[in-house]
Amino acid sequence: MPLPKPPATKAAMLSPADFEAQAAPRASRSGGKGRAEPSAGASLELYDGGAPVSAPKLPARGASKAAAVVAAPPAAPATALRSRSPGMPTKQVSLAAAPAAQPQASPRSRVRSPRGTGPAKLFVLDTNVLMHDPMSLFRFEEHDVFLPMITLEELDGHKKGMSEVARNARQVSRELDALATAGSLDPKEGISLAKTGHKDAGGKLYFQTMLLDVQLPAGLPQGKADNQILGVVKSLRETKTDREVVLVSKDINMRVKARALGLAAEDYFNDKVLEDGDLLYTGVLALPSDFWEQHGKTMESWQQGGQTFYRIAGPMVPVLMVNQFVYLEQPGAAPLYARVTEITGKTAVLKTLKDFTHAKNAVWGVCARNREQNFALNLLMDPECDFVSLTGTAGTGKTLMTLAAGLSQVLDDRRYTEIIVTRVTVPVGEDIGFLPGTEEEKMGPWMGALDDNLEVLAKGDGSAGEWGRAATQDLVRSKIKIKSLNFMRGRTFLNKFVLIDEAQNLTPKQMKTLITRAGPGTKIVCLGNLAQIDTPYLTEGSSGLTYAVDRFKGWPHSGHVMLARGERSRLADFASEVL
Repeated sequence: MPLPKPPATKAAMLSPADFEAQAAPRASRSGGKGRAEPSAGASLELYDGGAPVSAPKLPARGASKAAAVVAAPPAAPATALRSRSPGMPTKQVSLAAAPAAQPQASPRSRVRSPRGTGPAKLFVLDTNVLMHDPMSLFRFEEHDVFLPMITLEELDGHKKGMSEVARNARQVSRELDALATAGSLDPKEGISLAKTGHKDAGGKLYFQTMLLDVQLPAGLPQGKADNQILGVVKSLRETKTDREVVLVSKDINMRVKARALGLAAEDYFNDKVLEDGDLLYTGVLALPSDFWEQHGKTMESWQQGGQTFYRIAGPMVPVLMVNQFVYLEQPGAAPLYARVTEITGKTAVLKTLKDFTHAKNAVWGVCARNREQNFALNLLMDPECDFVSLTGTAGTGKTLMTLAAGLSQVLDDRRYTEIIVTRVTVPVGEDIGFLPGTEEEKMGPWMGALDDNLEVLAKGDGSAGEWGRAATQDLVRSKIKIKSLNFMRGRTFLNKFVLIDEAQNLTPKQMKTLITRAGPGTKIVCLGNLAQIDTPYLTEGSSGLTYAVDRFKGWPHSGHVMLARGERSRLADFASEVL
């Protein structure tokens, strides 16, 4: 029997409809001999001698227990609000009992109540929230927003300058001007937040238009801006007893003081891509031990270009993503290391990997020392993969492998013209001040990691002698350009290998600015360790690296690997675990 033809089209992402279709139960094919399964939308009729009564709809087979109690909302984008985020408004779920006229509702019949039920919350925004996210006014769904007058005064004081904070302050001022144009400032009416086209904002904006008489504790200075905002929150809580008044602030001390006064205070969580850093996409999936038993009956395989392809169909297909690495290691059997190259409907195509752990496949003298490094080198050396992100603890080999792959493709394969290296200039301790020299000389102290790895790569050829090593180092240096983030706006990189080091210190906006510089034939590699964030107000959930990994997962021309094991030294490995 001849083998089927290999796939001729590019890999495609699995649509949400395909996930739902695979999770839904299928009718029995036994032609009426077997017991047919009820569909997810069908209702069963129960007879107790009287009139038939419709039973509540049962959840689809495979649904979680939580979904059987309360219908879960669809997966929202990162800009949407999360139900577990404190301080961020969410659609409330009604768990009230059924009316007496209807049959007693079981827990399975409880569903989400429609939007807008119950009194909307009133969120008082601190100035730092607006300067952190200029669009935070429109992130509170059906709830209302209140701005104290002192907040507007602080915005006016921070609008001058070229910093990110100043730009955000000016953006907020423009949004407020658009909302206040031809609108009423009556504190009882408010301004509709959906007025400027933000349909997701169903609440209203209220300005403080009168002086509120507030009695704060004697120990709090009355002239300080934070204390004035706390006074506004306390006054609103005393006057608006029919609704919940919540202070939203990025300042920890501000929230502590509010809670000490008995006021509700929350952090602003909408900027977080993930609630927990442990939920970040790793790019690697371990296959179950019975993988071949479940997927081997309908499996198809063929060879092309020295690599083996497997087309599988089974229960693992819905959880796979394009360019995700899978592996199966069993004692006494040959291990399987493959990458998902295509997902079409209910089938997926796996492609075996090139073994970079062997010396014959060394990249610029560098071999992979563990499984995850082998996965990373397969992505770095793939010309069809335009965006690669590597995360891991210190000493996992992120920078060394990326530089080796870049030099190999620039000097040997001539795939790219040069390597461009950039990073965020955020110091770990005290800043050393202004630096003299050109752009590359100013960036020199920040590129110590680059120099260390180039020294390792230049030691590979011991037979060339001192002059040969010096000539090689000069050649390598001529192909590496060090650039600053401050001058990236408006640039376009053509056929470049761009390395973004310490990407965990980038904000999502900065990450977008860098990635959109890519022109035809350019490959961008982001490296970072989410446990070493030095930028103020950035966390693992709101980092630009987390943002990029979460947005690019499943795209056919991107890949991500989380490196698990350090290979720097036994001292560094032990220190990363115990310190």
